Amino acid sequence: MLALLCVVAFGTGLSTLGFLRRPVTPVQEVPSLLLAKGPFVHTVSVDGVLKAVKSTPVNVPGNDLSFKIGWLADDGSFVKKGDVIARFDPTEMKKQLDAGEAEKGTVSGRMGKRKVETAALTANLGRDVEQARDERHVAESFQGKDPALYSRHEIIESEIDVGLASQREDHAESSRTVRSALSRAELELLGIDRDKAELKIGKARRVLDSLEVVAPHDGLMVFQRNWRGELPEVGQNVYSGRPLAELPDTRELQAEVWILEADAGGVVPGKVAEVQVEGKPDLVLSARVTRVDSLANPRIRGNPVQYFGATLSLSRSDPATMKPGQRVSGVIHLEKLESVVSVPRQAVFDVDGRRSVYKKGRDGFSPVAVELGAAGLGRVVITKGVTEGDVIALADPTGRSQEPGKKREETKKQASAQGPGQR
Repeated sequence: MLALLCVVAFGTGLSTLGFLRRPVTPVQEVPSLLLAKGPFVHTVSVDGVLKAVKSTPVNVPGNDLSFKIGWLADDGSFVKKGDVIARFDPTEMKKQLDAGEAEKGTVSGRMGKRKVETAALTANLGRDVEQARDERHVAESFQGKDPALYSRHEIIESEIDVGLASQREDHAESSRTVRSALSRAELELLGIDRDKAELKIGKARRVLDSLEVVAPHDGLMVFQRNWRGELPEVGQNVYSGRPLAELPDTRELQAEVWILEADAGGVVPGKVAEVQVEGKPDLVLSARVTRVDSLANPRIRGNPVQYFGATLSLSRSDPATMKPGQRVSGVIHLEKLESVVSVPRQAVFDVDGRRSVYKKGRDGFSPVAVELGAAGLGRVVITKGVTEGDVIALADPTGRSQEPGKKREETKKQASAQGPGQR
């Protein structure tokens, strides 16, 4: 009996031990990967345009003015000093010139009229002054002062007449003075209006004289693109002081590129890059990052996608085949390791708070903690935990991994099944 119990117990123990060592999931149902050392390269794709390191800018003339483009030379054409590269529509400036001249004519007519009126008014006031002076002289000449000849009443009346004549003379003189001052002030105000009209006329004439933009020296002429990457067009409005074109030195070019914000991590000056000129598949140039913007900005207005601008210095420039404004594409090398173990990102799991992979053993897959190194798009380097020749699972063999949407749905169902006090 004792022997029978021992056999049963031993068999039960074997059965339990076999259960513990049984693989979590049959091996043939789990996609796996045989680890092997190899090169690991993490690159970032970029695109942009060629730009000269040194160039002579050509700006829109004038100050605080808006121009409408009437004609443009061909972008990328060779020009000589003094050649016209752009003409602006003179219609608006001609309207302003006509308005200024009409305003000046109106003010000049008002000034002439005011001068005539002032002269006539001054003459009338002068006659009033002369008449008042004559009346005062007459009153003083016939003033009765002798008490022996005139009664007291007559003497008082005579004094009153002289005083009244003097006051009339003073009033006439002061009226002439005041009227003259007012006329001068009115003429000065009209003169200010005339000066304003002359300034408007002079400004319009200067603008009309500068409606042609000429090349400052010989060279290749390249129009400046706006923030959307568009070239100026006929009929487009441009503003004073804004860059219109440039005459670049084609002997030394660089690449102005854009990097998607999500990919810009690790892009710093000094990183090596490769640049390919659009339309020339055989022309691949080595480059190096020299500048990276500190803030990301959208390339298209209204589009929330952000990009970092960067400058790449090129190993060489070929003026015969490379021109400023040509589009380029390329890659920036962020990490380049020769012999490392790298795995797809989906092969790394979080097991009990530690980064782990499921390594294949004799009895199936079991979690092994690992240390991660450089990471790229879709792959990550493992520096510790597994070696070349190991086999790891590309999917969770425990079956616990679920799609985020499905996991959220199950969490909601469980929460709804519980009461408010149990949550």
